[in-house]
Amino acid sequence: MKLLIGDQTMKIFSKIIMISLFVMTTVYSQGNNQTKELLIRCDDIGMCHSVNMAVKKLIDTGIPFSASVMFVCPWYQEAVDILKDHPQVTVGIHLTLNAEWKNYRWGPISGRSAVPSLVDSLGYFFPSRAAFDANHPKLEEIEIELRAQIERAIHSGLKIRYVDYHMGTAVEKPEYRAILEKLAKEYHLGISRYFGEKDTHIMYADPIDSKADSLYHTLQNINSDQVNLLVCHIGLDNPEMQALIDMNSFGLKEMSKNRQAELNALLSPKFKEEIKTNNIKLINYGELIDRIGVENMKRPPED
Repeated sequence: MKLLIGDQTMKIFSKIIMISLFVMTTVYSQGNNQTKELLIRCDDIGMCHSVNMAVKKLIDTGIPFSASVMFVCPWYQEAVDILKDHPQVTVGIHLTLNAEWKNYRWGPISGRSAVPSLVDSLGYFFPSRAAFDANHPKLEEIEIELRAQIERAIHSGLKIRYVDYHMGTAVEKPEYRAILEKLAKEYHLGISRYFGEKDTHIMYADPIDSKADSLYHTLQNINSDQVNLLVCHIGLDNPEMQALIDMNSFGLKEMSKNRQAELNALLSPKFKEEIKTNNIKLINYGELIDRIGVENMKRPPED
């Protein structure tokens, strides 16, 4: 009798263990297969021909992404022509108040006489945020120039959905950010990072040979409870890009190789494999803004 009870107990105990293992496996499987969202934003589009050709290569892959265009730069019109042929790419304005490259400078769309506090003696934007601030830029002139960039973008014929900020200058101080937020509201544009999306690991500062592995590691550990933002800086390692030297002390050396490495990582078969394996859905700002609504965007808590 005791033996019979023991057998029955063992059978019941075994069933409990099997059910528990099944539940644990199912929960793990569901968690591992949960869809994770990744939003790729490529900055500096229109900066030069090399960057435009790089974004064209990315477009040819068919992956969803967003392109932030520098409408102050000499090559912006080529970027406009490329993006007009590919309306599936969400376009934003990379609002610019700096020109950081030696021998390749740009100035305000509104003209140096309209915004003298924003430019150096030659009429170019300053290379760094520190130099910009040291010149005591007038708030009304910042608004004049940012508005001019938005107007040029809107009149380019592209559908503009959002704004962000080159080198962070346009949001470096609360009074600068207030201008950007005011203009975004006026023109009914989204602001990058105002829709709950949070930055993943950024490849920019990673060693050239490690950028791809860094990206794959990020994809393998991506968060499932948020929209993950991956900001990229792509370009081609060609003579045009090789000639560009960042005048900032923190600027990367061999910029052309760094930008080519980011592009290579995004173009690699391994990137697509990791996207599929980790059940990642690529979205763009058009989808995110349509889902949440410009009227519901909020300044990020950390800002």
